[in-house]
Amino acid sequence: MSIETIRRAIDAKGNLPVAAATLSAEADLYAAGLSPFCAIQVMLRLEAEREVEFPKSMLNRRSMATMATMAALLGELEQAEARPRAA
Repeated sequence: MSIETIRRAIDAKGNLPVAAATLSAEADLYAAGLSPFCAIQVMLRLEAEREVEFPKSMLNRRSMATMATMAALLGELEQAEARPRAA
């Protein structure tokens, strides 16, 4: 998962007072101004773009705290989706 994809989603839905490109991948997005409502909007945008669904276990503040965390979680989800399902 590209950090640039996540930055675009944050710029579109995160309602931050600064551009996501000005933040490091490890920056605390909540400290930068991300509200819980906007975090959900960013998550929904990423789900739609990447055609994955965040499981309930990932629906928490920690999962959306940094772009690096989001990228890691989305990578896990995409790998899980790519695995063949047992019949």
